[in-house]
Amino acid sequence: MRRREVITLIGGAAAAITMPRAARAQRPGRVPLVGVMEPLAEDDPLGEERTQAFAQGLAHLGWIVDRNIRLERRFAVVASIERAQATAKELIALPADVILAQGTVALLAVSRETKTIPIVFTNVSDPVGDGFVASLARPGGNITGFSQYDYAIGGKWLSLLKEAAPAVARVAVIMNTVNPASRNHFRSIESAAASLGIAATAMAVSNTAELESAIGSFAAKPKGGLVMVPGATNVVERNRLIDLAARYALPALYTDPFFAPLGGLMSYNVDLSDPYRRAAGYVDRILKGEKPADLPVQQPSKYILVINLKTARALGLTIPLPLLASADEVIE
Repeated sequence: MRRREVITLIGGAAAAITMPRAARAQRPGRVPLVGVMEPLAEDDPLGEERTQAFAQGLAHLGWIVDRNIRLERRFAVVASIERAQATAKELIALPADVILAQGTVALLAVSRETKTIPIVFTNVSDPVGDGFVASLARPGGNITGFSQYDYAIGGKWLSLLKEAAPAVARVAVIMNTVNPASRNHFRSIESAAASLGIAATAMAVSNTAELESAIGSFAAKPKGGLVMVPGATNVVERNRLIDLAARYALPALYTDPFFAPLGGLMSYNVDLSDPYRRAAGYVDRILKGEKPADLPVQQPSKYILVINLKTARALGLTIPLPLLASADEVIE
């Protein structure tokens, strides 16, 4: 069994709580266990940041990790659907009282393994369209959570890239071969491409070698650009993706907000830590007796556009003033 990592929150409001109100909901002698399925590696700081946001949300509600609640974390669970399902089986057997599934692959795996243990998801694009819940308002079954966005956002990604780099006429959509949501993201981008005068090509990759080969081949022809759709592979390879875009002078739109500060041209997405803080509220309510079926799936209300002007200048791009004015953050 993989090593268990327990998050300890020190000081501040968490340490000041002497009689957590959540403790009153526990059965005597029973410490609830939340299984956490994480798409990133154990040493990835982005994964740690998100889990800390979840733990802080729990602490605000009176659940103190390693005091009156336990977290069992499993890492890099989306390398394959088989790996994800093995992890889901392991958490169910512990047994977990609630499972936090991060992303579509993790949710797909755990939903196949249990119809009774409550599941709270984060960062899933279309939970209704992908068949995980009956509706956003009344999910039904044992699943609820926080959606990332619907697939129609693909058109927005493409239009932002075209506005920043008008010469782009070809776009490679870098996809995760394991994540079933990737195909739907590509369809959305492809349907918007014709109206923008762009030819969209799907590039499904699963490792570094495939990534470098695919982007290198695509860059051999002019007027190219990149769109990186959501997926663990693109997150894990974030630095390499940014380096490849720079090497081949390809304007790129990234769908996670941390790409632009790392040197990517621009990113458009929601605050990815916020759903984890909010997920703690649903875990709290489930542990106190509410059913996932009655907790509506919540959608993001704010999107964040970040533009890196230094990268734009390196690519020879002049970002239009209206686009700059609409950005939430501009990196000089």
